[in-house]
Amino acid sequence: MTSKDTTLKCLPSVGHSLVIFLILIPAVSGTIQVNCSEPNQPALLKALTPVFNLSAIRPVMNMTTSTNVSTYFTLYGILGVDEKAQLLLTYLWLDYWWENEFLRWDPIQCGTDKLSLPRDKFWVPDIVISEFMDENTAPPVPYVYVLSNGMVHDAQPVRVVSSCNLNIYTFPFDIQNCTLTFNSYIHLAVDIKISLGKSAENITKYSKEVITTMGEWELLDITTHKFTHGNHDGQNIDELAFHIRVRRRATLYVVNLLIPSCFLITVDLFSFLLPPQAVDRSSFKMTLILGYTVFLLIMNDLLPITGNSIPLINVFFSLCLALMVASLLETILITNLLSGSANFAPIPRWIRVLVLQILGFLLCLPMKAQKTSDMKPSAAGAKPKAYEEPPVEMGTAAEGKALRELRSLGTHLQAIRLQVEQQLGSSKSTEEWIQVGFIIDRLLFVLYIFFISVSFITIMIIWANSYIQ
Repeated sequence: MTSKDTTLKCLPSVGHSLVIFLILIPAVSGTIQVNCSEPNQPALLKALTPVFNLSAIRPVMNMTTSTNVSTYFTLYGILGVDEKAQLLLTYLWLDYWWENEFLRWDPIQCGTDKLSLPRDKFWVPDIVISEFMDENTAPPVPYVYVLSNGMVHDAQPVRVVSSCNLNIYTFPFDIQNCTLTFNSYIHLAVDIKISLGKSAENITKYSKEVITTMGEWELLDITTHKFTHGNHDGQNIDELAFHIRVRRRATLYVVNLLIPSCFLITVDLFSFLLPPQAVDRSSFKMTLILGYTVFLLIMNDLLPITGNSIPLINVFFSLCLALMVASLLETILITNLLSGSANFAPIPRWIRVLVLQILGFLLCLPMKAQKTSDMKPSAAGAKPKAYEEPPVEMGTAAEGKALRELRSLGTHLQAIRLQVEQQLGSSKSTEEWIQVGFIIDRLLFVLYIFFISVSFITIMIIWANSYIQ
């Protein structure tokens, strides 16, 4: 009797041990087998109920096993670039794949090989974008896909406002390279490893096919870089960086900014062909400067906000305005020289040689020939031969009076001749100064063309090199 009671008392203990053994057998094999009573979704959902209680822990049997999260995205839209705040706005389709070791079922027994379930029923990795600077306003996706082999697929749209070190020096022909770094916010590399789920070439190709924004920015390529770095505790963190290269479409800025500026500077250039002594030339240049200033004020909204460096297009506009102002100052100088040449002293010899002979020959403006009627001034105090005093002869009183009148008339004629010779010498100096003014005006016109050509070619080369990179 005692032996029978002892046997009956031991049966519950053996049954309990058998249950524990049956539970531990799947654990030893590495996964939890989900058995469905019927091949339909309700039976599968009922069989997965014990797994839902494990959503608070990382889905691994051995805590030393790291979870490999496969990551990639599709760039669906480039929403814009904020140069002042140094921000890039993009719209992404994110995809994450990882293995949940608690999930295994027979697709034939359960009637399906995948199932979409609420996200909060499972553990989800805390993958974030390090450059994220604002709240995600994209619509949330409450479901994830669970596969029969234990893989979990999480896909969701994200509106990313990320920080980016923008270089707008070559605006509007600039190319920006922005980085999106994916990493776990709290887990270390021993817990979560991030890997690339799709090649960078395929990501770029598919993004170019589905991208919907065809506005200011154009996607060039997407490259990736995997690295691991240590935190302040000396622990390693796994990271995956995506480098997005985008190029600005410059057509709008070329048509609305660069071409009108080139037209205005060309008009200012050909204004040198107007007579420099005319008042209309200076007033024309002043009107041109005022018009260009108004043009820049109107188009100010199209210009970029200054970032780390001054944009080259701002230098271009400042150069155009400076050239117009210099042209106006040159016109004022030449007009003053031509108008006041009559009051200037005779032209020095070195100016006559340097300007009238050398520069005039180089600029195809030779010195004007002297008129044959011009006469050199007589020596001071010399008397013309035609008015030499006649020999004194004794005669009548009438003849003596006539001689005195002739002598007086000769003296007056000599004074008049001296004044005429002085006036002729002054006229010659005035003509020389006028010719100097014309030569200087032509020289500055040539230098103006040369400076504009060199400056514009240099700027265009810089823009071209940045655009074809």
